[in-house]
Amino acid sequence: MKATWKNIVIADSPKEELIYIEGNWYFPPARVNKEYLKESPTPYTCPWKGVCQYFNVGKEDDWSEDNAWSYPNPKPSAIETVKKDFSNYVAFWRDVKVSE
Repeated sequence: MKATWKNIVIADSPKEELIYIEGNWYFPPARVNKEYLKESPTPYTCPWKGVCQYFNVGKEDDWSEDNAWSYPNPKPSAIETVKKDFSNYVAFWRDVKVSE
């Protein structure tokens, strides 16, 4: 599967390596081109997953705010619920298209 922003592949991974949580595909950290991510200061804490880190997606002077996120240290109960450790896996939305 691929996560694409303005014809740039931000993440690419076999579907088997992704984790599907609440309608979103989470890509393994090693499959994400981090050069296109910049940490965002936007705060968010999910009641069941824990503290979220948002990322702006882009390059040079063109960035889409808060179009990616991950959970660096998800709650242990969330890992139990998902049945996989999704620490630092990255999900995308809005301006980033995820496709097979």
